[in-house]
Amino acid sequence: MTNLHIQNQTPNQLLSRKQAAEYLGVKENTLAIWACNKRYNLPVVKVGRLCKYRVSDLDNFLNERTEV
Repeated sequence: MTNLHIQNQTPNQLLSRKQAAEYLGVKENTLAIWACNKRYNLPVVKVGRLCKYRVSDLDNFLNERTEV
């Protein structure tokens, strides 16, 4: 999945950890660590054993960290 395709997702669309990492520009393992130690308030949707991320939550995460 390319970055362009991810950016065309709906706000409530669920992304895999790999897709979310690509969206944020970090490694998958980084997201796993953040979720485990709760370093950031980035909501994770658990679907069985899978961790999913809402596009809207990723956008909020980025907006909260944007400096002007």
